[in-house]
Amino acid sequence: MIVTDAPPSPVHLAGRDGFQAAAARVVDLPGPRPWPVVGNTFQLGRGTAHATMETWARRYGPLFRLRFGPYHAVGVAEPGIIDQLLRHRPVELSRSPRLAKVINETGFAGVFTAEGEAWRRQRRLVMRALTPEIIRTFFPVISTVTERLQTRWRAQAERGERPDVLRDLKCYSIDVTTWLTMGLDIDTLRTATSSLQADVETWFQTVGRRLPQLVPYWHVLRLPADRRSDAAIARLHATVDGLIAGARQEMTDQPHLRERPRNILQALLAARDEPGSEFTDQDVHGNVGVMLFAGEDTTANTMAWLLYHLAGDEAARVAAHAQVDAILGGCLPEDLSRLEGLDYIEAAAIESMRLKPIAPVQGMRANVDLDLAGLLVPRDHLLFLLPRVCATQESRFPEADRFLPQRWLGNDDGTETNDRRSMFPFGGGQRYCPGRYLAMVEIKMVTAMVLASFDVRLDARADPRVDSVSENFAFTMAPDALPLRFWLRR
Repeated sequence: MIVTDAPPSPVHLAGRDGFQAAAARVVDLPGPRPWPVVGNTFQLGRGTAHATMETWARRYGPLFRLRFGPYHAVGVAEPGIIDQLLRHRPVELSRSPRLAKVINETGFAGVFTAEGEAWRRQRRLVMRALTPEIIRTFFPVISTVTERLQTRWRAQAERGERPDVLRDLKCYSIDVTTWLTMGLDIDTLRTATSSLQADVETWFQTVGRRLPQLVPYWHVLRLPADRRSDAAIARLHATVDGLIAGARQEMTDQPHLRERPRNILQALLAARDEPGSEFTDQDVHGNVGVMLFAGEDTTANTMAWLLYHLAGDEAARVAAHAQVDAILGGCLPEDLSRLEGLDYIEAAAIESMRLKPIAPVQGMRANVDLDLAGLLVPRDHLLFLLPRVCATQESRFPEADRFLPQRWLGNDDGTETNDRRSMFPFGGGQRYCPGRYLAMVEIKMVTAMVLASFDVRLDARADPRVDSVSENFAFTMAPDALPLRFWLRR
């Protein structure tokens, strides 16, 4: 009797409410007609790929086919399948290899692009520095940086100037994250000559520009944009090297820090220097870069969209002002417990993330054969998750296009009328965003400061398009402009 090994069965992921795929094979799914050779690549548009894919999902269904050059892909906009795909990382699914390669080529490979055991090892260290207990201890520093932002915007309001809100929010996020994870007060908010924020922004633009390219032309041809990127990335590497050198010197001067590190950078260095350590100098270098990038873009863009929504919705703004005045009395929260009482601000943040998620597209690769509610997706196929499609459906969220924070406050009996399972603002599964608690503290702190100190409105004089600010999607989704003006509250 001859026994042969049977091929493994596909991993089955079911949809919700009896959802079934429209076809059993990817090639038989409905989807946009691909162009010869290049597929659907050039149909996406620069900065608008997310909106184009969302349009395709509404036209062709929650599972639809795509092709990018020789690579076949599936767009996914069914919440049950999105949830399960997120939960099956990092084993059955991994991050888009294209994204990881583009980021790693800049020299900042870290926990964000790591997979397998390398990811698990690095993730444990990152999580040590981002627990609620650590953030609670760190709250005075968050207060200090928030006061700096308040002072900056107060001075500009008194002079009748319109602040560069998005730039300032990115500096704020960098300052908070760098202080927490590296123990250093870089203070980009008040250092006009610092290029750090601009260099980090260039890094994001570089990744966003290179990601959709079918051919990595920059390997053989350096365009002016690539030369600017090279200069910015070189400065970032020099900054990171300086941060590491400073931390090493501090640990040499205070040896007890190897046993009891005060921040994630010291923890990374201590792990690197342990006998038999699997960490390398490049692991340390890459993760310091990851901390800079994670602290600049995602939280800042989320805060920007929230302020945009509050500025443009009088009813929500009045309700938010009323809660801040009642709880804080016009002052900044002096401790985290006061901040936690601002449930309307938290609801507004969740509602803003529903309408304007900073990650409207998430790319993955299937590491095994998958069965998505009857659709066989072979190993190595790409999947593009589109969470906003299900988060803006009328069947799941009545008046889905409106900014209604009250939908997250619950009913009088404590129950909710909305399906939180149809939203994925911080991802899901084991790769759930490790900085989510810090991000929510920053979001609520800045929003409380703005509402306590200013009356914020959309400034039609500066930009007549205030009612339709465009979304620009590269690495994350940001407003293309943020025409806000602050008036001091008396």
